[in-house]
Amino acid sequence: MTMTTKMKHFVAVTALSSFMALPVFGQTVSEREHERAKAEQKASDHRHHTGAKIVGGSAVGGAVLGGVMGGGKGALIGGAVGAGGGAIANKTRENHDVKKRERAHQAREGYYDRDHR
Repeated sequence: MTMTTKMKHFVAVTALSSFMALPVFGQTVSEREHERAKAEQKASDHRHHTGAKIVGGSAVGGAVLGGVMGGGKGALIGGAVGAGGGAIANKTRENHDVKKRERAHQAREGYYDRDHR
């Protein structure tokens, strides 16, 4: 093996091993806690119509920009692109909020598990 081949092999092995070690070092949450956090988040989102607001607002914004730039056809295309972007943004926000709920629950649980004398 030449020096560059050895270096490439070393970098590949290092990257792969660090990638595989990520779940081991991460904070784990039980499936039950995760499902509870998802259910709480879903209930909150449905109560406040959060998903509809995000996707609808993005669609309107895309339609306005598309209409200004390309008329009626541009408004239609812009609305579709805006709605798609809003759906992706909403899913990302939901995942972030579920993780936030999991961390908050673990922090509360840890507080009450301590011995307070």
